[in-house]
Amino acid sequence: MPKPVLTLPNANARSASHRASLLVFEDPRSQALLERLELVAPSVANVLIIGETGTGKELIACHIHAVSQRANGPFIGVNCGAFSENLVESELFGHERGAFTGATSTKAGWFEAAEGGTLFLDEIGELPLHLQVKLLRVLQERQVVRLGSREAIDIDVRVVAATNIDLEDAVSAGRFREDLYFRLNVATLHLAPLRERRGDLLPLARHFLRDYSDRLGAKSATISPEAEQHLLNGHKWPGNIRELENVIHHALLVCRGNVIRPEDLNLTTPRAGRSAATASAPAAKLGGEEQLRAALQKLFEEEPEQLHTLIEDTVIRTAYTYCHHNQVQTACLLGISRNIVRARLAQCGEIAPRRPSPDLSAI
Repeated sequence: MPKPVLTLPNANARSASHRASLLVFEDPRSQALLERLELVAPSVANVLIIGETGTGKELIACHIHAVSQRANGPFIGVNCGAFSENLVESELFGHERGAFTGATSTKAGWFEAAEGGTLFLDEIGELPLHLQVKLLRVLQERQVVRLGSREAIDIDVRVVAATNIDLEDAVSAGRFREDLYFRLNVATLHLAPLRERRGDLLPLARHFLRDYSDRLGAKSATISPEAEQHLLNGHKWPGNIRELENVIHHALLVCRGNVIRPEDLNLTTPRAGRSAATASAPAAKLGGEEQLRAALQKLFEEEPEQLHTLIEDTVIRTAYTYCHHNQVQTACLLGISRNIVRARLAQCGEIAPRRPSPDLSAI
């Protein structure tokens, strides 16, 4: 389960500035984004950050906060996909005592907690439709109403939202409100995946090497030239910067003599220049995610059409188990939306189906 909330309160404003300073942008594409960041950050406009999982969207949000006029205020990050639908409304907007079972005291939501600062809404595309309506009203009116209350509370919060899905497609499919999309999409930042900004790869690897060397007490650790070429050649980095960080961390743990060599990197996906025999090695040598995706693609190509539903159900259930019954991680693993995962799991009997929404048109 991803950590749902990151809070950098007023007293720790320097922490946000320090964290944002860790941006490693040496590729020309990244430097162009950084220039755009410097123009957008000082304003009070809402910002929408678009990028694949693991590309550093939260760091970008931290940087926006750190160089804005709100740098001395709190920075609060909330993962909209990490809470259940019943809990996310209370977390965002707060609740009054007795508003629901278990609400034993009044609690301010994250909008109130971010007063005078920045609220980072990660995975905004996972927000349920009925809460999208409430979020839109908050952004328009600059007021929140706690769950179980009728009193509006004025707020002064800048919203930075992030998503790894195409919100325009989500709008077309009816999964995301068009008016909310336009409200969030005042200033858009597209964060390219690591495979498209190779100029950042080695500087990032060296940054992670210094970081983990300090933590592990291996301050003289280096990456061999052969290992650097291994990082650059062929690997697609589907997990982006987060994957690179884990690769360097692992390599530092297993390397000998504080020198990281190609065999220490544990890159499991096919690389350019491999022989046909190596490329056709058994699937068991692939990582769990690669096995699952390869099997899914092969089955869809080779099995009769009437078996597709059964195959899809089996794969989704297997992925759900593999991800320790986490719907968000299952969706990321399979490359589909959480809504599809939830619907298919309900169809398979893995989870309870949603209750139908009440027909408000008859009221």
